[in-house]
Amino acid sequence: MAEPQMEAIGKISAFFAHPSAAIVDLTAPLRLGERIYVKGHTTDFQQVVESMQLDHQPVQEAAAGHSIAVKMQERCRKGDVVYKLAA
Repeated sequence: MAEPQMEAIGKISAFFAHPSAAIVDLTAPLRLGERIYVKGHTTDFQQVVESMQLDHQPVQEAAAGHSIAVKMQERCRKGDVVYKLAA
């Protein structure tokens, strides 16, 4: 099986344990339904983006330069890198 293609699309600038959401500063666009990979010093997980908000409003997609809130399935930390996985 081939390794998935990864593209760095942003960094975590904050994490909130309740409701398990992270602020992601995007350097590339991101859409609902896309699979991301979060990697850091002690962080290493993949998930599908099921919920994201821009300025406290739900959005389907966000562009580079936006800081968005993404619901996370696991704990992550400030400085972790967010990658978009291509199938």
